[in-house]
Amino acid sequence: MTLWEVILLAIVEGITEFLPISSTGHMIIVSSFAGIAADPFVKTFTVAIQLGAIVSVLVLYWKRFLQSFDFYVKLLIAFIPAAVIGFLLNDQIDRLLERVDVVGVTLILGGIVFLFLDKIFSERTTDSNEPSNFSAFKIGLFQCIAMIPGVSRSAATIVGGLTQKLSARSAAEFSFFLAVPTMCAATGYKLLKYYKLGNSFSSTEIYHLAIGNVVAFVVALLAIKSLIHVISKYGFKFFGYYRIILGIIVLALYYSGASLALF
Repeated sequence: MTLWEVILLAIVEGITEFLPISSTGHMIIVSSFAGIAADPFVKTFTVAIQLGAIVSVLVLYWKRFLQSFDFYVKLLIAFIPAAVIGFLLNDQIDRLLERVDVVGVTLILGGIVFLFLDKIFSERTTDSNEPSNFSAFKIGLFQCIAMIPGVSRSAATIVGGLTQKLSARSAAEFSFFLAVPTMCAATGYKLLKYYKLGNSFSSTEIYHLAIGNVVAFVVALLAIKSLIHVISKYGFKFFGYYRIILGIIVLALYYSGASLALF
């Protein structure tokens, strides 16, 4: 990877990780157009730079992470379903990541859902700012759906939060919080797997990882603030249209024979 490719992928990660538009779909398209080779380091890099995005959540919401032990209990309860299913079905999930057509279809289907999301939940008379333990578990089940490429972890958990009567803002914020243990686990597992295969990082690769995480951190800060602003003022319909357009692009590239292999 060149330094510019590192920065490009880190920007894509920072923007898309917390927006409900699928970081996987964006990585595939950008990597294809940029001609970035799908070698073991690149595959690990795209996961490892999530750490920068994680830190952005901790910086923006540090007070929430110090508020109570119950906060961590809810995060743990919500994290467990994805941890169990991810461990049991890891190989099957990896194979799905190679299905670009799956990414395109799920982007479009998710986009259609987002077009109607505001209307579906606009008639509620009450909104909650904090999920119960059982609601947190249900949101965790929604997160498992995001193991299908193109669904988007953020999209799945936000919808899960809305079904549990969280306000749009609170659903988005709980999605951010749940990303911390989920992405830490995914990154740790990817790094462990990388080393178990006999790989190691060169000094240049370590430098690229450092730059990638810094860029992802800065961009993710802006993305999180932008998401809260957009859903508070305009709702989710914008993301629905965007997902549908992106899904059509992915499928068009796939069926035209373009190389879209990153994972």
